[in-house]
This record gives sequence, C-alpha cells and structure tokens, in this order.
Amino acid sequence: MTADDLSAPLGRQPRKRRRIKIPVPQIIAAALAAFLGIFVLWTLVADDPLGGEPMAVAPANLRIVAKASDAPAQQPVAAAEYPQQHKDSAAAAAPPGPNAPAGTPGAAAAAGATTTVTIIDGKTGARQEISVPAPTAGPTAPTAPTSDGAAADAAPADQRFVETTPHGPVPRIAADGTRPSDAFARPVQPLPGRPDAPRVALIVGGLGISASATADAIAKLPGSVTLGFVPYAGDIATQVARARRSGHELLLQVPMEPFDYPDNDPGPQTLLTALTPQQNIDRLYWLMSRFQGYVGLANTMGARFTASEPAFGPILRETAKRGLIFVDDGSNPRSVAGRIAGANNLPYARADVILDAVPTPVEIDRALGRLEMAARERSIAVGIASALPVSIEHIAKWAKAAESRGLLLIPITAVAARSKQS
Repeated sequence: MTADDLSAPLGRQPRKRRRIKIPVPQIIAAALAAFLGIFVLWTLVADDPLGGEPMAVAPANLRIVAKASDAPAQQPVAAAEYPQQHKDSAAAAAPPGPNAPAGTPGAAAAAGATTTVTIIDGKTGARQEISVPAPTAGPTAPTAPTSDGAAADAAPADQRFVETTPHGPVPRIAADGTRPSDAFARPVQPLPGRPDAPRVALIVGGLGISASATADAIAKLPGSVTLGFVPYAGDIATQVARARRSGHELLLQVPMEPFDYPDNDPGPQTLLTALTPQQNIDRLYWLMSRFQGYVGLANTMGARFTASEPAFGPILRETAKRGLIFVDDGSNPRSVAGRIAGANNLPYARADVILDAVPTPVEIDRALGRLEMAARERSIAVGIASALPVSIEHIAKWAKAAESRGLLLIPITAVAARSKQS
C-alpha cells in the first residue's frame, strides 16, 4: 500500500498525473515544410531574372557616346565633366585636329572610327547596342640613347636571342647561328708585348640579393671580372643592366640539390634528382627567364645533383642547345659536368680555387696566391668567390695589381671557349 492510498478519501481512487508529450519531430517537419512553401512561393512571385545573384548597379554616362549614324565624328567631353584625377587622361585622349597625320594617337577616333558594344541590363535582361570610339594605340616611342648605354640593354637586336615561354623570355641561338655566349662575351685585350702572359679568370657570385653588395662589386671590380647573379631579386633587371654597362660578363646561378636538401635549401625552383627531366627543365626555364644578357649558367650548391648524370645530363644538353656556357664552381669533386659537356659540345669551365672558402682577409689573400701560382704553372686558372664585403675588397685590390705582375685578367667565356677547342 502506498502513501497515496492511505491519504485518499474512502471510496475514491487516487488520480494519476497526466504527462503531456510534445511532438518535436512533427514540429520540425512542419517548420521545414512552411519554409519550403514560402521559398517556392517567393520564387514564383518575385521578379528577379538573376535568381538572387548579388549584383551592383553603376550609372553609365551615355552622353560621351554617340552612334556613328548620328555623329560622323566624336566630340571631346568637356574637362569640367571629369573628376580632377582624370583631367590629364582626358586631355591625352582628346582627338587631334583635322590636320593630324594618319597614325597619330587618336586620329582614328577623329575620323569617326567606332566599335559596337552590347550592354545588358542586369535587372530586366534588356539588350542595348551602342557605338563607342575605337581604341587606338599610338606607336611606341623609341628609346632615347643615353651616355651610359642604358638604352643598349633594351636594344631590339637583343631580341634575336630571346625565346618566349610560359615563364617568360629565355635565351636561344639567333637565326643566323650566333650564340648568346658569343654575343654577350667581353673581348680579351692581350698584355702589350706579352702574348703568352698567364691568364686568370675571376668570378664573384651571389649577387642580386644584397643591393649594397651588388653595387660594391660593380663599382670596385674591373670589367674583366665575371659576375654571377642569383635569380631572386625583385629589381634584378636594373642591377644586371648596370653590371653589363660596366663591362662585366654575367652568369645565371642555378640552384641545384645538395646532399642535405631540404635542410640546406638553395632557393625556389631548385633542380632536384627526384624530379623528371621535363620537370627540371621547366624549372630551368623559370630560372632563365628572371633576367637576360648572361653568357651562361653556373651551379649554386648541387653536390647531389651535379653527381647524377640522369638528372644533370638533360640540363647541360639544354644549356648547349640554347647557346650558353656552363661553369662548375669546383665544390664537388664527383661532378659529371666536364664529361657531359665534352659529349655535347658545350663550352665549359671549372673553378680551380674557391677564394673565400675561409672568408678572412689572410685566407683570401693566400687563396689568391694559390690561384696565381696555378695560372703560372698551367697558363690559365679560374677563381671563384662569394659577394662578401671582405672578398670584394681583397679581390679588387689583387686585380688592380695583376697586370703589373704580368697576369692577364680574362672573362670566363675565354676559358670556356679554350676548353671547348682543346
């Protein structure tokens, strides 16, 4: 017997509590059905041909347009109708006078040349055709010659050595067979009375990243010193043009895979042994398109890559195909560059001494002494260094006194050409 039975009046049964059940699923289903019905009704009733697509409406001033049938010649819009920032462009776009010669910018507009443009109203879908002045492009003004030769770097003749690719312009052999390495080579002037003087080629690389180091190298090093540029600087075209005007031969330094890649990463678009030859050549095109006017390529790092003939071979064959030379920086004794270059008629040079392997003044001077000794023993030698301030300073000082010691400084193409002949 429960407590309710004891407290209930005699003859009456205790009342049971009723539980109210809320039909939650039915309420949700009804709400969804109501929403769907409202959406369908709005779709049928609303007048929106774009189906609710976001749009912006901008007023068009059609007073500046006249159909060819209504006006044979376009009239310039008054300058007062333009905002202040457009007045200069309005004046430049105004048609010339009746005596303007054919081919003058704006002459076509003055003669009534028009083009038809179809305008579609985004709200109603109505179409309207109007005539507007045909676009005109004036002839490009020729580059004025300058005393420092700035115009020479953009001379049309250089286009003979350019092939357009999806990445940009890359070097090629000209139609008459002239190679870029010959076209951009610096001539060699023998020492007076010393035709058999020992020859030394100096390369300073790593330029293009530090603007100050690049400017110092161009200003302090004689033109016979070859400069190597990495392809990553934003204003590299300006730096390259300045180097060429100063008489330097240029090399494009190509990042190649070292043994400890990617812990030691030469930079974007590095050539890798894991990629297919076509993938590496595509990366090579990207690198070659960063600037123009160089005589050849040189490796940046690349101990693993330059030791792999399957990976390195296609790159060197492409280098030969494009009329360039290749310079091995001499850091990898297992490099196969020399063997591949000889088999593909590729002008090739290899550094004999890394001048700043230990970048201190004393060690750089000792390395320069070893380079001079090698040149006297073999009649020719190649030294390479990075664009460190201490390296530039000591190489510039040594180069200034080289001629007085009976040494002839030569560009790197003179070494590569001699290697090819031998």
